Amino acid sequence: MKIICSKSELLKKISIVIKAVPAKTTMPVLECILIRAEGGEIRFTANDMELGIETVVEGVILEVGQAALEAKLFSDIVRKLPEADVSIEADAAGKAVISCEKAIFRITGRDADEFSAIPVVEKEHPVTVSQFSLREAIQQTIFSIAPNDTNKMMAGELFEIEGDRWKIVSLDGHRISIRQITLRESYDPVKVIVPGKTLGEIAKILTGDAQDDVYMYFTKNHVMFEFDKTTVVSRLIEGNYFRIDQMLTTDYLTKVMISKRELLDCIDRATLLVKESDKKPIIMDIKEDSMELKIDSQIGSMDEEIAIEKEGRDMMIGFNPRYLIDALRVIDDETVGLYFVNTKAPCFIRDEQLSYIYLILPVNFV
Repeated sequence: MKIICSKSELLKKISIVIKAVPAKTTMPVLECILIRAEGGEIRFTANDMELGIETVVEGVILEVGQAALEAKLFSDIVRKLPEADVSIEADAAGKAVISCEKAIFRITGRDADEFSAIPVVEKEHPVTVSQFSLREAIQQTIFSIAPNDTNKMMAGELFEIEGDRWKIVSLDGHRISIRQITLRESYDPVKVIVPGKTLGEIAKILTGDAQDDVYMYFTKNHVMFEFDKTTVVSRLIEGNYFRIDQMLTTDYLTKVMISKRELLDCIDRATLLVKESDKKPIIMDIKEDSMELKIDSQIGSMDEEIAIEKEGRDMMIGFNPRYLIDALRVIDDETVGLYFVNTKAPCFIRDEQLSYIYLILPVNFV
């Protein structure tokens, strides 16, 4: 195999596929990026057996073939090369020569034939969504997953499609994030759980352009995302997701309309007095036309008053400030609605159209 590519193109494509290279594995070949030059295309592939990424690389093929090069070493070498075209040549034994201007590296790869191909997913009935919508949906929900939780369902996000409605849900036992999107077309029902790790890596790769589409294909065990000459294939999490509809309600005793920026800035200031290990809540004292936010820790105390529009009863309730910040940061609305049932029940942050819903459990502060 012999190919020539620009350094910038190599770095761009390596940064995409290296996200699927496992940190630890009993199969050393999976620590490699597979380079295949055939059929007029150069493809880079990485696979950790749960997540596989393949992308097309722009370049010139001088000799067809393949090579498996250790991902970190390959990435480090390319990064330190001059800004010029890079030649990569490999023989049948796996020995590779990487050269750029006067720099020449000779490294030993692994047997490319041992590399595990990413699963083949039938390209039938794709669900089409813009890159902007997919990345936004992920960013607005992914902070609520619990990746290290013993309950595997909490390590993923529910994708539920019915007709032209797409609902994305994540939860970690203390909060729930829901995003609902109207698709351009109607589709057959889909209900799967996609690993949070997969979605986090996809969000980093997507350009977020509203004009560029992502094609999603679903099977019983896998999901495939196609965009920008890149393919991402992931295993799905097996099992039945939580019945979140039972946790949601439109009833409330207190409704507060408040400036998102003022509320977010106030809570952010309050966290200056809370150490990472400290679990001090921020207390909301809701009165007729104002909300007083208070926090009291070993470092000190703070209180601040914000003007609100209120319906219903006065209330005093406490929350983990980090959970409020995570939700408020991803909401685009200038004014947000907070709905309270009682001091022991979750707070709902939502818009009138229910395009987003954030449910946050209160904490005791007595």
